[in-house]
Amino acid sequence: MRGQRWFGVICCFVLFVGVFLSQKLMGANSYPGDNHSEWGMLFFILPGIIASVFSRNGRVIKPLIGAVLASPLCLLIIQFWMSPTRTFWQEMAWMFSAVFWCALGALCYLFLRSVLRRQR
Repeated sequence: MRGQRWFGVICCFVLFVGVFLSQKLMGANSYPGDNHSEWGMLFFILPGIIASVFSRNGRVIKPLIGAVLASPLCLLIIQFWMSPTRTFWQEMAWMFSAVFWCALGALCYLFLRSVLRRQR
């Protein structure tokens, strides 16, 4: 039972890093003036939703904690193992945006869950 408390955090951590690596390795980076928007950021909603499903208490907080804990690791991966295409501060802003989308995914799941409960 004790391990289940952290399952939502661990799930979000692993999925967040996985989405991050898929975004960086597939070259889903876009820059202002590229004439296409960065749809890849929406994939960060998935770790929030999935971790929120597996979290019993703290359905928003646990995915947020997992994303916040994963973001320094992702920044280290960019700085040491990948060639950074943006400055450190731009990557940091991109990472904060990814954490926001992850938390938004958890909130969307919580909203849908409450709407479905009210209909019953």
